[in-house]
Amino acid sequence: MTYCVAMLLDTGMVFLSDSRTSAGVDQISTFRKTTVFQKPGERVMVVQSAGNLAITQAVTTALRENLESPDAGPNLFSCRNMFEAARCVGDALRAAHQRDADTLKQFGVEFNASLILGGQIRGEMPRLFSIYSAGNFIEATAETSYFQIGESKYGKPIIDRVVRRSSSINEAAKAALVSMDSTIRSNLSVGLPLDLVLLKRDQYEIARHISIDDDNAYFASIRKRWSEALREVFVQLPEPDWLRSRTHT
Repeated sequence: MTYCVAMLLDTGMVFLSDSRTSAGVDQISTFRKTTVFQKPGERVMVVQSAGNLAITQAVTTALRENLESPDAGPNLFSCRNMFEAARCVGDALRAAHQRDADTLKQFGVEFNASLILGGQIRGEMPRLFSIYSAGNFIEATAETSYFQIGESKYGKPIIDRVVRRSSSINEAAKAALVSMDSTIRSNLSVGLPLDLVLLKRDQYEIARHISIDDDNAYFASIRKRWSEALREVFVQLPEPDWLRSRTHT
């Protein structure tokens, strides 16, 4: 299991993913789930992945190899816009499905993969897509400006409450980290280290790519302060008077 979140803002984009992969209680491994494709000054794209690790690795490897094969057709460096880029990723996912799905089914393994693609190509606005196992996809809108894949339910409430399209990149990054902390605390299959990628609008290259592990002082600080603040607010909430009231029948 994994958790990835990507946010589309007026001023740029924020991507955060964990790196824990679990194949059982005694098989815990670390694999990066964020891949960056960029031609500085022209385009920058970030792909996040969740699901069967062998499938998602095959897809990202195919995307890289297509960049070096002019005869392979459209690729992430030749596509004219982000919509075509999303189609390239969807095509790579469908190709993996056609090659492996039947064989996986024979072994009782479901073809399970989901991806997030976000970035900006010169000449258009930053765009964000969520790509499903079938290779089809949806695009983020002004009303729905972020996507999650993997173990998303624990980290969703904080994002819904505090992040807006007008939020700054730093605010969104902070919310993403709190969202990740909530997920890590509630699900042992999500864990450090984390990959945090920040894009600024119209810069066409990665602004920051940060690896966050147990030694990261900022992440440790906000985890501690968020927990303390939640407990403090909880104590301050009025208690219900149900036990003092009488029930009449």
